[in-house]
Amino acid sequence: MRRPRNLSAEERALWDRVAERTTPMNGRRADPLPEPPKKDMPAPRTEPIPSFRVGETVNGRERRDVLPGIADRMAEAPVNMDRKSFGKLKRGKLKPEARLDLHGMTLAEAHPALISFIMGSQQMGRRLVLVITGKGKDRDDGGPIPTRLGVLRHQVPQWLALPPLVGAVLQVTPAHLKHGGHGAYYIYLRRQR
Repeated sequence: MRRPRNLSAEERALWDRVAERTTPMNGRRADPLPEPPKKDMPAPRTEPIPSFRVGETVNGRERRDVLPGIADRMAEAPVNMDRKSFGKLKRGKLKPEARLDLHGMTLAEAHPALISFIMGSQQMGRRLVLVITGKGKDRDDGGPIPTRLGVLRHQVPQWLALPPLVGAVLQVTPAHLKHGGHGAYYIYLRRQR
C-alpha cells in the first residue's frame, strides 16, 4: 500500500483558506490536518535576470535552453553494463549485430518500427544493435515556437525509457563516428530470460 502524499506548504495554506470559508454539512468542523514533517530543502538557485531595453541587440551565442541537450543527458546517465565493454562500445570497437534506419520516417512510423526491431532483436538473442535517427534539420523554421533539431534523435531515447522497451534495454549511448556519431545510438540489450 502506498504512503499518502503530504501536502506542500502552499497546498496546505490553500486548503486552510478553503476550509475557513466552507460550512460543514453536519454542523461541526473537521479536525485540522496534521503538520507535514519539515524537510531541510535547499533554497532554489536563482540567477539574476539581466536587464534588457527595447531595441537592444541580443547575444545569439548564449544558450537559453532550460533542458540540457541530449548528449549532456546521456553523458550523465549511469553505466548499467560492464565498464570494460562500455569503454569498447564508446570507442567503436564493438560491432552492432543489426541496425535500424529511421531516416525519413515520421514519429508515427518510427515508434512501432523501433518497438518491433528492439523486441525482435532481443528475441533473436542479439546484444548490441544500432538505431540510426539522423542528426535532424540544421536550422529552425522561424516560427514563433523554437523547434529542436532532430525530433527522432530526441524522441528515441525517451521511447527506450518507456514500456515495453525499458525491460529490454540495458544501455543507450550515442554511436561512435564510424557508426553514425550523434545521428545514431548504440542500444545494448538485456539477455532474455
